[in-house]
Amino acid sequence: MQTQWNALLAWTDSSALGLLAAAAVAVVLAWIAHRAGALVLARVTRGMPVASTVVRFVRPAARWWLMFLALQVVWQGAPDDIPLIGSIRQLNSLLLLACLTWVGLRAVAGVGQGVVDQHPLNVVDNLHARRIHTQAKVLSRTVMVVVGLAGVALMLMSIPGARQFGASLLASAGVVGLVVGMAAQPVFGNLIAGLQLALAQPIRLDDVLIVQGEWGRVEAITGTYVVLAIWDQRRLIIPLRWFIENPFQNWTRTSSDIIGTVFLWVDYRLPLEPLRAEAQRLCEASPHWDKRLCLLQVTDTTERTMQLRLLCTASDSGKAWDLRCFLREGLIAFIAREYPEHLPLTRAELRGGEPPQSVTQGLAERPLPPGPAQPMPPVQPQPPSPNPV
Repeated sequence: MQTQWNALLAWTDSSALGLLAAAAVAVVLAWIAHRAGALVLARVTRGMPVASTVVRFVRPAARWWLMFLALQVVWQGAPDDIPLIGSIRQLNSLLLLACLTWVGLRAVAGVGQGVVDQHPLNVVDNLHARRIHTQAKVLSRTVMVVVGLAGVALMLMSIPGARQFGASLLASAGVVGLVVGMAAQPVFGNLIAGLQLALAQPIRLDDVLIVQGEWGRVEAITGTYVVLAIWDQRRLIIPLRWFIENPFQNWTRTSSDIIGTVFLWVDYRLPLEPLRAEAQRLCEASPHWDKRLCLLQVTDTTERTMQLRLLCTASDSGKAWDLRCFLREGLIAFIAREYPEHLPLTRAELRGGEPPQSVTQGLAERPLPPGPAQPMPPVQPQPPSPNPV
C-alpha cells in the first residue's frame, strides 16, 4: 500500500497536470461540439415537429454523453502504468453507458411527445387524437422499458465481477419475452391472420359483408382487427382470426352485382299476368334496376294463400335494397287498387239449421247464471194510493 501511494505521488509530481489539462480541454471541446451540434440540429429540424421535439429532449443527456466520451478518449490514451487508470477507465465506461442509455430513453420519450403534440385533444372531434395519444404513450413506455433493461445489462456486463449477473439479466429478459410472447399468442395469431388476409384477400376495404347477421362495409383493416361499418352507423370490431376460422358472406368478392328478392302473399284467385306486367313496368321506372333480370314466380302455397317471389337485379347491394323496397310498395299498391278482393283473405263458412241434439241438451241441463241473464218476473200494476186529504 505504501508503495502504491509513493508511486501515485511520483506520478502526480510528473504527469498529473498534463493529464488533467488534457481532460479539461476534452471537456471544453465536447461542450463546444454539443453547443454547435444543438444549434445546427435545431435549425435543420425547425420544420419537423417530431424531430425538433426529439432534439429538445435529447439535448441535456447528449451533453453529458459527449463529455464522458471525450474523457474516455483521454483515459484510453493515458499510459497503462499510471496508478488507478484501470479503475478510472472502468468508471468512465459505466458513466458513458449510463449516459447513452439516458440518451436512448429521452429519444424515445421525445418521439412519443412529438407525436402527441401533433394531435391535440382540445378539438371538437378528438377520437383520432385520443387513439394516437394512447398508442404513442403505450408504445413509448414499452420501448423505454426495453431500452432501460438493455442499458443496465450492458453496464453490468462491462464490470468483470458483475458480468455473469448482466448476462443473467439479459437471459431473464429473454425468458420474460418468451413468456410475454406466449401470453400474447392471440395478438400474434391476429398478425399472422392479417398476412393471410393480405395474401388471399377474402375481404378488402369497402367490401360488403354479412357477419353474425349484421350488414356493413369494411371501413378499416388494422394489424389485429377489422372495423365493419354497419348500415345504422354502428361499428362492429372483429378480430382478424375470426375471418380465418368462421364463415361469412362477402357480397362484393368478385363483383358488386347482386340479385334482390321481394316476397308477396296473395289470394289464389289473383291473376298473375297483370302483376307481372306491373312488376316489369316498376323495374323499368326505377333508376336502381340494371336491366338484367325481372322475374315473378309462384314459389310456395299454403292452405290460405300462395307465395310470389320477384327477382330483380341491381349493380350493388345498396341499390338492390332501394329497388326491393320500391317494388314491394308498388306491387302492394297495385293489388290494393286493381284487385283488392284478392289480397290474403281468411275464409269461414256459416251454416243455418238446428244445432245438434247434444248441444241443445247441454244447454238445457246447464243452469242459468245468476244476474241479468235470468228473466225478470213481470211487474204488476199497483192501484193508486188514496188521498189522505
